Amino acid sequence: MRAVRIILMTVLTVALMSATAFGAGVAVKHFDKDDTNVAADASPQPQAIEGDDAVVEPVEDPSTEPAEEPEETEAPEPQAVLEPGDKGEKVRELQHRLFQTAWFAETTTGVYDTATKAAVKGFQEKRGYPATGIVDDKTWRKLVKMTKTPTHDQKHNVLKPGPRILGSGDSGDKVRDVQARLKQIQWFFGDVTGTYGTATVEAVKGFQEKRKIPVTGELDQRSMDRLNAMTRTPTHNELHNVVPKTGKNTKAPLDARCKTGRALCIDKTSQSLRWVINGQVQTTFEVRFGSAELPTREGTFSVQRKSRDHVSSIYHTSMPFAMFFSGGQAVHYSPDFAANGYNGASHGCVNVRDRAGVEALFNQVNVGDKVIVYRS
Repeated sequence: MRAVRIILMTVLTVALMSATAFGAGVAVKHFDKDDTNVAADASPQPQAIEGDDAVVEPVEDPSTEPAEEPEETEAPEPQAVLEPGDKGEKVRELQHRLFQTAWFAETTTGVYDTATKAAVKGFQEKRGYPATGIVDDKTWRKLVKMTKTPTHDQKHNVLKPGPRILGSGDSGDKVRDVQARLKQIQWFFGDVTGTYGTATVEAVKGFQEKRKIPVTGELDQRSMDRLNAMTRTPTHNELHNVVPKTGKNTKAPLDARCKTGRALCIDKTSQSLRWVINGQVQTTFEVRFGSAELPTREGTFSVQRKSRDHVSSIYHTSMPFAMFFSGGQAVHYSPDFAANGYNGASHGCVNVRDRAGVEALFNQVNVGDKVIVYRS
């Protein structure tokens, strides 16, 4: 019996060892990475790393990651197209385009000088741009949009007579208008007749010669444009040789806006300026205004700034005791008005010819005081 038990134990031991060996072999074969029974496209499974609590993190697909947002960049500084010191054809083009917008003389120089810078600043300021005097891209695009491309002759001051508009032998209202305008700037004397005779021819020649326009004695478009720009639309009295009443003799009523506070009350109809405090007129001046092409603006304004010894950066004319109320328009003393009276016009300002009087006014008026420009 003992022998039988030994034999049975031996058989059981062998069986157990075989089973263990067989199970281990299956396990090895199942996890063998070279096992051909594993599908070729199966994704490898992440394995837990010893000591990491067996947490398996999912593998992220790079294609699903959000795109990086572009970094914010500051707007680039405006680049100069033209600036002081530049020379050449582009400057000539700039100058003629400025001439077309009444900011520069017709004669170009090709040099970006002080006058050119002042003209650019004026053009920029009027449009609310930074008044740098440097032509950046925005300024250039605006100027080009407002003007025509100048020809070679225009850029190089080669002037030729244009087609005749008015000349010797013509008559009528258009001639009367020309004579009255020439009279405003002291090129025509005597009565306005409406007949284009010898006196008118000589007046036109003198006007053309002074402005370096081809001297013909006839009016072409260039001569007509220049004459109109320098003068205002003639009144009925000027066209028919009637002497108008001057501002100091006026009894015109005050505009209601002038009756409170401190106000420079400027009446275009009576050609007068009255300095009014709380409805009481302190003093009255004779004044003149801009032309039809460069009119003095009407409305309610205020004194924006004062300049005792001002000189126009555009027209290079003296403007003593200037009291600015609308951009470049100001009340100021005018030597031309003092010398020539109403035979002329301003470039939009309110001209005063009483120097002592306007100096005293300048000393009384404060920045912020009202300026009322109207027709009674």
